[in-house]
This record gives sequence, structure tokens and C-alpha cells, in this order.
Amino acid sequence: MSNTSDKNTEKISVQEVIGTILEENRCLLLSLSDEAAQDLIRRINSGGSIFCFAQGRSGFVLRCFCMRLMHLGYQVYFCGETITPAIVRDDLLIVLSGSGETPATLAAVKSAKEHHAVTYGILGNLESAIAALVDMCIHLPGTTKLCLDHEPHSSQMAGSLFEQAAFLFLEALILNLYQKSAKDVGPLSPRHAVIE
Repeated sequence: MSNTSDKNTEKISVQEVIGTILEENRCLLLSLSDEAAQDLIRRINSGGSIFCFAQGRSGFVLRCFCMRLMHLGYQVYFCGETITPAIVRDDLLIVLSGSGETPATLAAVKSAKEHHAVTYGILGNLESAIAALVDMCIHLPGTTKLCLDHEPHSSQMAGSLFEQAAFLFLEALILNLYQKSAKDVGPLSPRHAVIE
């Protein structure tokens, strides 16, 4: 049997692997400030429609956030869906990108700015085209597909730490909004899908 086959059949400790992932995320998320989170919450509560856009795995993470905002009663859209209306002045575009260079995400920011919307980036790379263009951004210094020298060490595949940390950060925002909501959405939002 080859060494590759031996490696594939070695027993793993699931708890050890989970512990590694949790510790990497804990260390990354310690870098976030309350002020940065509160600023994004203020933007979300500013009254305009909220648009979200990201590609790849980051797109799935941001779709989760978009869904929860909808459950809480916000007027929110994921760009590219057929029911997404035009973005207009003072609306908010939130983008998520580890590299900060994703072409489609960069194009979305440019379009939003042309229509005088507010742009907010959650980014893994502050020295990027998207970081230079958005109005505000939050830095999640995780690993990205660029594998830059200054990125933190991670045992995971490139990009995974950024995407996981982004999900946890956005879930923290949702919990904050949920706890402060004047609406009694209860354990299950009345806006939760019933045709599934």
C-alpha cells in the first residue's frame, strides 16, 4: 500500500481537529473591535435597503447573513438574484471578500458607488482594490486564496479561516440585532419560509 493510501486511512481525532479550527477562529476574532461592529450595525439600521454581494464560499456565508436580516424584517437583497431591484442613493452594499480582489465583487462596489450607495467591505486584505474603493471596511485578517506573507498561520486550506471567521462575526451581528429588536420575532421568525 502506498504512503498516500496510508495517510487516507489514518484515524483522526475529530475533537482535536475541531479544537484547532475553534482556536484559530478565536485568535482571529480577538482582533475585532466593538466600535467596528457597532458602526456596521448603525449602517444596517440607517433606513435604506441593504444589498449583499460576494462570490464563491464567501457568497454562501453572506447569503446566510442576508437571510437572517430578512427574518428580522430588513429590506435586504442578494445582488444577482432575479428579484433584486436597483440600488439607489443611501442604500447600503455589504461585500465580503478574503482577497479584496474578486473581479465581480469589485464591479459591484463600483456600480453601487456610481449610484451613490454606501459601500461596506468585510475584507481579508486591506491592501486591495476593493479596500481602496469601499467607503468603510472591517478587516478580518484570516487566510485568503492569495496566501500572502503577512497572513496568519492556519492549518486549514487557504480561505477557510477567513470564511469561518466572517460567518461567526456576522452571526454575532445578527444576535446583537435580534436582542435589540423591538419586534418579538420569537424563536422562529414569522418571516421564515413556509414553502420549502
